[in-house]
Amino acid sequence: MSDKTYNILVLCTGNSARSIMAEALFNTMGRGRFHAFSAGSHPSGAVNPFAVERCEALGYDTTGLRSKSWDEFATPDAPQMDFVITVCDQAAGEVCPIWPGKPITAHWGFEDPAAFAGSDEAKREVFTKVYRQIMTRVSQFVNLPLHVLDRNAIQKEVRAIGDRPAEESNEQR
Repeated sequence: MSDKTYNILVLCTGNSARSIMAEALFNTMGRGRFHAFSAGSHPSGAVNPFAVERCEALGYDTTGLRSKSWDEFATPDAPQMDFVITVCDQAAGEVCPIWPGKPITAHWGFEDPAAFAGSDEAKREVFTKVYRQIMTRVSQFVNLPLHVLDRNAIQKEVRAIGDRPAEESNEQR
């Protein structure tokens, strides 16, 4: 078993919901093996309150969560990423910065819960559904035996997670 801590950058366009929830899930479910960050190509400037609600329900400290630009992670003094994962189709299609260290990349598309219009109760349901889908994929990722796989095998596995349907987990949080 490796003692390496892997850095993960989760990207979305607005960095207000999906990428924020993924950051919290990686940092919590990764049990110290992963240090996740999130950012957006065009950050909204605010974290969606329903995303904060989901992260708090996980027991994640939300005091440091903020919507930020991916440019913060493309500077020479930024943490070097091992993985960069896009979670929205729009960010996946954009020209990303060149990430130092040539991280493994993948796209895991999810519906944008922040775009849903409806009552707070209906919004909460959509956020919970997407949160569970993200949780399923993060769970698959954090259980990969990264310490025994070579780079090509890891790349294949991480991309395959995004290719599988993002079904909801039976786990309740």
